[in-house]
Amino acid sequence: MTEPFGARLRRAMDTIGPLCAGIDPHRALVESWGLTYDLAGLERFTMSCVEAFSGEVAAVKPQSAFFEVFGSAGVAIMERAVDELRAADTLVILDVKRGDIGTTMEAYAEAFLGKDAPSPPDAMTVSPYLGYGSLRPAVELAHATGRGIFVLALTSNPEGASVQHAVLDGMSVAGHVVAGATGDNAQAAADGILGSVGLVVGATVGDAPRRLGLDLGAVNGPLLAPGVGAQGGSAQSLRDVFGAALPTVLAASSREILMAGPSVASLRKRARESAHELREILT
Repeated sequence: MTEPFGARLRRAMDTIGPLCAGIDPHRALVESWGLTYDLAGLERFTMSCVEAFSGEVAAVKPQSAFFEVFGSAGVAIMERAVDELRAADTLVILDVKRGDIGTTMEAYAEAFLGKDAPSPPDAMTVSPYLGYGSLRPAVELAHATGRGIFVLALTSNPEGASVQHAVLDGMSVAGHVVAGATGDNAQAAADGILGSVGLVVGATVGDAPRRLGLDLGAVNGPLLAPGVGAQGGSAQSLRDVFGAALPTVLAASSREILMAGPSVASLRKRARESAHELREILT
C-alpha cells in the first residue's frame, strides 16, 4: 500500500460523497431488525450492512466494542466485515479508540496498522489523553503503511468538555491535540494532499471550536464528525461547528441509516440519500 490514506479518502469523498456509515450492532438495533442478540444475529446484521454499504459510501466505521462483547467469535465477524469491505474497495475506519504509552501503544498500532496486522482497517480511532506524544507509534506506523488515524479532539458527550476544554500552558487540551495533528500533516500539506492524521470532532459541539480558538481548517486532515442524523447533527450544526473547514469533514451517521434495516435495499437507499445530502452541504 503506497498511496496515503488521506489521499484515498479525499478521492472517495469527492467521488461518492462525504459519508461514513457506521456499523453499530448494539442490542436495541439488532433486535429492532427482528434478529436475536447472539452471534447469529450479529453476523446477519453485520453482513447486511457490508452488502448495503460496499461501494456506496466513502467509508464504513464498525464500532469494535459491539463485536468484542461477544468475545473472539464476535471479533472474527468484525474482521470478516473489514476484509469484505476492503475487498470491495470501501475504506474502513475501525472505531477502537486505543490509547496508551510506550510498547503498549506500539502493540496497539501494530495490531491495526502494521503491515502484518490481521484484517487491518484503513484507519483506526485513537485517544490522546495520555498526551498527544504518546500516539507517536501509531502516527509513524500509519505514515509508513499508508494507513490513517483519527484522534479524539472535541467529543459531543457532556463529560468531554471537562477535559478537552481545560487550559494547559495557555491552550486548551483540544488545542494541543489540534496542533499535534496539524504538525503531523505538514508534509502532506506541502505535497498538496489531505493528511492521514484526522480528528474526531462531534457534529453537535456547537461553537466550541471558535470559543477555544481552534483553527480546524489548518489541520489539513479529515475531520470525522459523528452525531449526524438521529443524534441531532444537522446541516446547520455542521456549518456552525466547522465553518470554513467543511470541505474536509467526513460526516458519520449510524443510527439514522441503520434504522432503515433489515432490508439491504433499504439500507443502501438510505446511505445513498445521506451521501447525496451531505455532498450538497459539505462541498
